[in-house]
Amino acid sequence: MHEIPQWDLIGRLALSALLGSFIGYERERLAWAAGLRTHMLVCVGSTLIMIVSAYGFNDVLTSGVALDPSRMAAQVVSGIGFLGAGAIMARGEVVRGLTTAASVWSVAGIGLAVGGGLYIPAVGATVIILIILAGIKPLERRFISNRQLRSLLIFAERDALTLPMVHEALGASSPRVQTFVMRHKIGSADTDEISITLSRLTEGQFSAVQKRLAGLPGVREIKEADSAP
Repeated sequence: MHEIPQWDLIGRLALSALLGSFIGYERERLAWAAGLRTHMLVCVGSTLIMIVSAYGFNDVLTSGVALDPSRMAAQVVSGIGFLGAGAIMARGEVVRGLTTAASVWSVAGIGLAVGGGLYIPAVGATVIILIILAGIKPLERRFISNRQLRSLLIFAERDALTLPMVHEALGASSPRVQTFVMRHKIGSADTDEISITLSRLTEGQFSAVQKRLAGLPGVREIKEADSAP
């Protein structure tokens, strides 16, 4: 096997850090746990493992030994799963973080491609992943409304509304309650301000939820708040 210049190997590591930073920045701006540094480290680490797998054993090869660079690379693909699992959070029946976990796994593939000298596919994959993460999201928000989070702001009499009452009123929709925050309304001694966030509701279901909650005893006003990101 021919000798690879050291500057070439360093360049591969630098390129993988750059490509990983592009995807990591997109996740970082949305405040996900796996952000800029995580994606850069995964990409550089995968590149280094690929380099070691492909070129790190040249000195110990003998005429009767065949080198299989794919063996260590295969372990990266399966081993990166623990980082992906750490990025996934389950809240009730809603699972969040799958996209970030997939981006970490994809960045590992980019790192392996760079380590193997496949620069154009690595750059192409980076562009495609960025389009998927940043470009498709507005379309997803527009056309797949039942996956969005919707928020309600309720003004009720002091201590008139509790979380168990909300669950009872919503029935089958109650597992979709993501947050329930109650605080005293500023400037009013007898009014509670309650913020409720629900997920995976169609427009019709959301309207029905509003009507049910508005009919609860003690509820003075209910309105839609800004949707959660």
